[in-house]
Parts: sequence; structure tokens; C-alpha cells
Amino acid sequence: MSTTRTLTNVTLLAALGLGLSATACDKNKDATVNADEASEATPESTDAAAAEAPAFPDLDSAIAGAHRSDANKARDTYRHPKETLEFFGVDRNMTVVELWPGGGWYTEILGPYLRDEGTYLVANWPADHERYGAYAVKFSEKIAANPELYGTPAVAGVSPEATLDTVDFAPEGSADVVLTFRNSHGWYNNGMTDVIYGAAFKALKPGGIFGVVQHRAAEGTNAEETAKQGYLPEAVVIEAAQKAGFELVEKSEINANPSDTKDHPGGVWNLPPSLSSGDRDNPMSDEDKAKYEAIGESDRMTLKFKKPE
Repeated sequence: MSTTRTLTNVTLLAALGLGLSATACDKNKDATVNADEASEATPESTDAAAAEAPAFPDLDSAIAGAHRSDANKARDTYRHPKETLEFFGVDRNMTVVELWPGGGWYTEILGPYLRDEGTYLVANWPADHERYGAYAVKFSEKIAANPELYGTPAVAGVSPEATLDTVDFAPEGSADVVLTFRNSHGWYNNGMTDVIYGAAFKALKPGGIFGVVQHRAAEGTNAEETAKQGYLPEAVVIEAAQKAGFELVEKSEINANPSDTKDHPGGVWNLPPSLSSGDRDNPMSDEDKAKYEAIGESDRMTLKFKKPE
């Protein structure tokens, strides 16, 4: 089972065997102590946890697991988890980094799949982030409360002020795969694309894969405008990845949806699963919900990049 731990970005590096200054140790004392205590389980407690842990011998079993809600499973028809992860070449004995997992939809598949033979790492907003910190805390609590499903994956907090020199999802050259699902428009809006894509490149082994799924704008549209609606032109994403040093290996239409007109007044958030009107005081009408549900989830690009060997 993976021995990674839920830590801040600094203590993540320590847990993975890198040096840590005395100042940093003091700063993260509570997190480090808690992680050490969690790792000192007795053989009896470890055996008991193993006995309670459901088996996930393959990707199909992780996708079909009883831990996934009916609502999350219903989205498989739009998100195609098996086909997508197989396209990116994810295997259960790999070191895989997921960037910004949101509520953990893919975590519920990746965590159990990698739990016994692989290593699962996560990069997310820091817990004190003004807008998204509460979501990051909720995600970490979900992971910590279910070790029988996820083991103890490490979660690195990445500040919006981070630079390429200060971001470490994993020790340099250690990851087999880095994955991001529907996040790139947010990084584009926050001016973080170069940092995040560059850090992904640094984390990967030579020959490692960077898998990107992103809401797709019409080609030739202005990314400055479409990103605010949750969409990016495919060419913009490819250019950003190539700027970081990646080679484009292959594209897939696994997650395409030609019914998505990409011109919704509330952006991609009008579509399922959000079905948001954009106005908290005026929820979306039943008529509009039916219209957007008929469209389904967004049209998405699925791009496979490689770090040159």
C-alpha cells in the first residue's frame, strides 16, 4: 500500500525523502506530527484495516465500486472514465498526480485503483485560499475519512502566488502520469498556466504522460473571453503544453459533445452537472434545466502529451 501522507506542500517533500529546514519543520510541526502518528499503526490495526478494505484488482472494479454514489456513476456516460484513463495509459502500479481534483469525482476511481500497488498524489488550492480553501479542506477530509478506499495519499497545497521554482507536486522526475480534468480555464484566468504546466513537466519522468481534459471552445475564438465562460480553444492548450516542453502524442474525441453550442449565457456552468443560472437568488427554471440536460455535459478536448525521453 502507498505510504504517502496528507500534508502541506512543504511537508509532502519531507515525507517523500527530501531535505527540510528546521524553520520549515517548526512551521509545519502539527501536520508532521499527525502524519507520523498516523503511520505508526500496530500490526493488529493494520491487519484490521486491510480486512475492511474492499478489493480493487482492476480499473473496472474501481469504477463499479459501491463507494461511488449513483449520481457520480450516472456521469460516467459523459466523462468516460475507463476509456479516458486507458487512453492516458494509467496503470495500477504507477505514480500518478491529479491536479485540482475538485470534489474528488476522479479521485473515487484513481485512489482505489492505485491504493495497493501505486502511488497517488494530489495538488490542490491551499486550505487558506480565500475562494477555494473550503473546497480543498472538504476534499482532504474526504480522503482522510476513508483510508480503506484511498490509503493515505499526499495532498500538496499550491498557492496562487507560486512560481515554477516553488511548486512541487512530486520529486522531480518521479511521476509516471500527471492528470488534469477541466481545470485549465481556471489557471488561464489566474495567470497560472505556465507555472502549473511547467511543474507538471518537472514532476514527470522522461517519457511520462501529461493528460489534459478541458472544456473546448470553438477554434479561433479569443481565449481571454472564452476562459471566463469555462472554455479554451484546443490550440491554446496545445501551445501552452508545448511551451512547457511537452510533445503532443495523440488527441481523442472520447469526451466530445457536438451538441454543446458553447454559447450559453452562464458559460459551461449552465450545463450539467452544475445547471446553474448564475444568479443565486433566481435558480434555473425547470424549462431551462430540461434544455441544458438535453445537451448534456460540455464538449471536451482530451489531449495526451509526453515529456521527451
